Amino acid sequence: MVSHDTIRTAVGVLGNMSSIMLALSPLPTFYSIWKKRSVEQFSPIPYVATVITCMMWLLYGLPFVHPHSILLITTCSSSLVIELFYVLLFLLYSHRRKRLEVLIMLLASIVIVGVVALLVITLVHTHERRSMIVGILAGFVGIMMYAAPLSVMKMVVQTKSVEYMPLSLSVATFINCVCWTAYALIPFDLYIIIPNGAGVLLAIAQLLLYAMYYKSTQRQIEAWRRKEMAMAEVVVMRDGGLKVGATTV
Repeated sequence: MVSHDTIRTAVGVLGNMSSIMLALSPLPTFYSIWKKRSVEQFSPIPYVATVITCMMWLLYGLPFVHPHSILLITTCSSSLVIELFYVLLFLLYSHRRKRLEVLIMLLASIVIVGVVALLVITLVHTHERRSMIVGILAGFVGIMMYAAPLSVMKMVVQTKSVEYMPLSLSVATFINCVCWTAYALIPFDLYIIIPNGAGVLLAIAQLLLYAMYYKSTQRQIEAWRRKEMAMAEVVVMRDGGLKVGATTV
């Protein structure tokens, strides 16, 4: 019979893979940002929230807080590097005010995690209490991370467009949260299961919104393209008329 440890390790490996998939899922979005040299209406909040979440769970998985959590350490450290790259692109291609906001949020995240780590190391002296304190904080931050797209979801409802809510990110979030929820059940880990359970529900809500507003989004994009083509034709006709007038004179 397969032991619980073997099952937990297997599910943890799946969780690692799904976490990397989640971290890489916004690549098409950031490739578009890099090409256009603009973040347009994309929100930096989900990515900064993911940075602080990765840092907090990385702290939770360290040996002096919660021993034997190598799978958590590997997935959080890998995801952290990727998410910091995304935030860097926001710093490069945002206008001045948004760039300052992103920088403040990033620095505040680093300071918060640093202070938590310092206090836990110096004031708490058992693994159980360290795990409890950091686990509660990491769970709270994790719920904030999965709730961060709520502002984008609000914009989707208002505009009836999912253009700025990438489907790949929503699908990857759903798969990742399901994997880590399953991981937290073997054995039961309340600190991991609460934020990931909430993430499953919020990801389902995003997928439902995508299904509801996909067709209206396509109609809006098509209308915008027709408008651009019409404007281009007007410019061509105007330029052509000017050339004809110049030749006649």
